[in-house]
Amino acid sequence: MPSLLTRLIHDAQTFLSALAEQNTKEYWDDHKKEYDEQLKVPALQLLDELSGPISREFGATVTTKLFRPHRDLRFSKDKTPYHTHLHMMWSASGEGPAKPGWFFGISPSYVTLGAGQRDFDKHAMEAWRGQVDRSSDEIASIMNGLTTNGYRISEPAFKRVPAPYSKDHPSEALLRRRGLTAWRDSDAGLTRDQMVQVFRELTPVVKTLSALRS
Repeated sequence: MPSLLTRLIHDAQTFLSALAEQNTKEYWDDHKKEYDEQLKVPALQLLDELSGPISREFGATVTTKLFRPHRDLRFSKDKTPYHTHLHMMWSASGEGPAKPGWFFGISPSYVTLGAGQRDFDKHAMEAWRGQVDRSSDEIASIMNGLTTNGYRISEPAFKRVPAPYSKDHPSEALLRRRGLTAWRDSDAGLTRDQMVQVFRELTPVVKTLSALRS
């Protein structure tokens, strides 16, 4: 009998492929029950099942989130109403300015796992740059270890080193970041144990960002 994860990946890719062909409110209304039963319910179950292993590895409680299927159309030229992916997140608890977490995404064309924070707000950005300026060795070591093990690291977003830091700062690539995420691409054969292992290997990224202080 297929596992919860195997069924979820298969059903999500099947449903989302069909939705991509008919991304309309009428199609969604006709198939919402299918979404709820085959995607939403098992996704929430997966979020709950992995909260324990992730919390134990992180050393603190995590909270879960299943991202809504409806797209925000207010500022988008693309007016298709629904996302053609299923994304979920386990967020790290903490009092620091950064709000990192672990990610899992399914679409018709990918199955991917990640961790970190895509975009820092003003306070997290200041804390990140301050930490990089003071000591970037630990961060660089974590990133180098992940790339050596086949993880994709997000690229720096800014072309120039931000003021007041020198353009020849020894950690200029880290200072040019807007966020920090690492990713592992997978496929429909992904297992729960493999997910836990990937999230375990990515936990140092989350801990590093959680430790940032203003």
